[in-house]
Amino acid sequence: MKKVAVMTSGGDCPGMNAAIRSIVRSGLANGIEVYGIEQGYKGLMEGKINLLTSREVSNTIQRGGTFLRSARSLEFKTEQGQSKAVDILEKNGIEGLIVIGGDGSLTGAKILHENYGINVIGLPGSIDNDIYGTNISIGVDTALNTIAHAIDMINETASSHDRTFIIEVMGRNCGYLALMSAIATGAEAVIIPEIKYNLEKIIDKIKIRYEEGKSRSIVVVAEGAGSATDIGKAFQLIGGFETRITVLGHLQRGGGPTVFDRILATRMGSAAIDGLIAGHSGVMTALAGREISYVDLDVVLSNTRQLDPKLMEIAEDLSL
Repeated sequence: MKKVAVMTSGGDCPGMNAAIRSIVRSGLANGIEVYGIEQGYKGLMEGKINLLTSREVSNTIQRGGTFLRSARSLEFKTEQGQSKAVDILEKNGIEGLIVIGGDGSLTGAKILHENYGINVIGLPGSIDNDIYGTNISIGVDTALNTIAHAIDMINETASSHDRTFIIEVMGRNCGYLALMSAIATGAEAVIIPEIKYNLEKIIDKIKIRYEEGKSRSIVVVAEGAGSATDIGKAFQLIGGFETRITVLGHLQRGGGPTVFDRILATRMGSAAIDGLIAGHSGVMTALAGREISYVDLDVVLSNTRQLDPKLMEIAEDLSL
């Protein structure tokens, strides 16, 4: 194998640049040229492929986002778009493709592997931590640290004014960020899409906390479980609380990656090159315990990641 390409697709996340850097330098160490594809599958179909040298990835490990940029593409979902992408890869002599992204991006990688015989390895990049088969995805740790820092600061002003803050975090189908940040910041309640909730019971619980002398309350809401604005209105109407809303939004995607994410992305990037050299394809790198392993994309995409119910129990116990 002499030529490999790498792309970032879908939503960006901290650590993507660290992964690209690792792929490029691991490739060079093994006599492989690595090409960067700009703007994901959209850029692939448009032929936006450039050689990456050690210099191009210098001083990138600490940067958030992705210098290759990312984009979503409806055209790639068509056979015509896929054929166009394959033609570009063949025209450039690309023998292996590494795709960094979430479920949608990995689905594209699976299609290229199964339908067109392209050698593909995926890296899990999603701050939601909703990808099956890996303990944690690239970007999750950074996002959690960003959320925790924001909630810690909000906590201080909430205590000064005896207010209840409803804080909305990302997590359309997965409540991992909401649940873990609630535990880490001592929130009074967490609302996630995986578990049905009773708003009146949550409000009653917080009323009791105020009666016991609590000076503020924090409720963390995953965006997939409901709107923080609507929940805040219910708190004011039913509970009579002075309520403020904070939607963290894309703040959670930004910022330089934590040490954990830098190391995770670096290890996964190196494993992707090793995997292609060893003949692996149609797989995703994954953190299993302390080791980096390979999981079939079929397995990754045909299963749904489940939250550990013990974590919800811990969140409930510690919010008393």
